[in-house]
Amino acid sequence: MATIPRSGPRGLPPRGEHHPAPASEKPARVSRAVVDCAVYINGHRQPGDISYRDALAQVRESGEGFVWVGLHSPDDSQMTDVGTTFGLHELVVEDAVHAHQRPKLEVYDDTQFLVLRTVQYVEHESMAMASEVVETGEIMVFAGPDFVITVRHGEHTELSGMRRNLESRPERLALGPTAVLHAVADKVVDSYLAVTDRMDVDVAAIEESVFSRQNRWLDIDPVYLLRREVLELRRAVTPLSTPLQTLTASGNPLVPKEVRRHLRDVADHLTTVIERVLEYDELLNSMLQAGAAKVGIQQTTDMRKISAWVAIAAVPTMVAGIYGMNFDHMPELHQPWGYPLVLGVLVATCVALFVVFRRSHWL
Repeated sequence: MATIPRSGPRGLPPRGEHHPAPASEKPARVSRAVVDCAVYINGHRQPGDISYRDALAQVRESGEGFVWVGLHSPDDSQMTDVGTTFGLHELVVEDAVHAHQRPKLEVYDDTQFLVLRTVQYVEHESMAMASEVVETGEIMVFAGPDFVITVRHGEHTELSGMRRNLESRPERLALGPTAVLHAVADKVVDSYLAVTDRMDVDVAAIEESVFSRQNRWLDIDPVYLLRREVLELRRAVTPLSTPLQTLTASGNPLVPKEVRRHLRDVADHLTTVIERVLEYDELLNSMLQAGAAKVGIQQTTDMRKISAWVAIAAVPTMVAGIYGMNFDHMPELHQPWGYPLVLGVLVATCVALFVVFRRSHWL
């Protein structure tokens, strides 16, 4: 956790003041990234559509409630305008625009910045036909004293349903912006659980394919694909444990006690997910080793068969080579029974070799 100071008593515009909108078309451009914006007082959403500038001014003039702004994939100029309005540090503004961040928690004065990686299970008929199992995205949450900003990257894990659910429980929203932060973390971790439940089926299918006696030939590519997807899920899930530990710490003054209790439940669910992912990783590693051994056995069996057929073919090749040397004085060369005799000896020898190799399980 990093704490970076900034100028001003809180690094935010003073109550009753907000930055005037420039005369350019910037507000119109920013509005395209805004999914929803509302003011919440005592957990209740205030009626009417309002811009985030006016919402922040209203909250700071009245000294009640907080603003919740939802953004989807803002660009540099859009996020810069939001950051200027809410007094966000330029470093977190940059992080909010450029996704692919590791899960982390940073504190800038009294504003908490939480990054979460989102995951979605990609439907597929079978692992042999799949090209991707897990699709990742990103959600960032800025939680200040009187505002919360959610920035979403990716087409999955939308937050409108979560917002409606929270609005139906005003007692939760009355806890303030950190209640939204908890709700987002809870939704993301629940999606982790859902993805791991679906991946159980894929892991079981791969395990059956690797260790089945009916499958003579093993396609090792699906095992490598699933292992790659598990590693991607692991990179999204495992780093989140440290931010949750910081948020649930008893000495954290920015998170109310009641919210910390709910966050501890989220941390417990995350622990379950991490244990599952580590179990998948170990299991797939074992399956890769078993698959490699099975492929080696298959190759050894193939080499035995090839060697056996080469040995059988060597007998007629050798005899044909001898009789192709065109010497005048050769045994049985001018005998009427010489040709059928040689053919009979060749057939008998090849059959005898075939029986020997068959009994030795080379054929």
